[in-house]
Amino acid sequence: MSERTPDGSGSQDVPDADVIELATKIFDLARQGETAALSAYLDAGVPANLTNDRGDTLVMLAAYHGHAEAVTALLARGAEADRANDRGQTPLAGAVFKGEEAVIRALLAGGADPYAGTPSAVDTARMFAKADLLELFGAK
Repeated sequence: MSERTPDGSGSQDVPDADVIELATKIFDLARQGETAALSAYLDAGVPANLTNDRGDTLVMLAAYHGHAEAVTALLARGAEADRANDRGQTPLAGAVFKGEEAVIRALLAGGADPYAGTPSAVDTARMFAKADLLELFGAK
């Protein structure tokens, strides 16, 4: 769907209500860790790096809500492990903040960089004095 810009000078793409409804459903599947349904949508063509209005990817939502299996499935389907949201936060830093060890390990196995983002996962681990995670990240 295309609409004129407010000044009438051109057009802008505006997603229709059905697309917004579907995207909302897919983001909810990531938050809830519904791995099978989420995987089916990605296998049917939904972009693995789909983002919401805050720049949160499906991986970010699954990671933040503690769903390691969903994170692994998303990464296996091409999602970026280090894709930061609009605030510069990465899924790995979010998982460190939430204390989601299984998610942290899934992200690292999927190639996540503990130094990516602001604050990075390493910075977050330092903030919360998580020496075990600093060791896991190879940081001092």
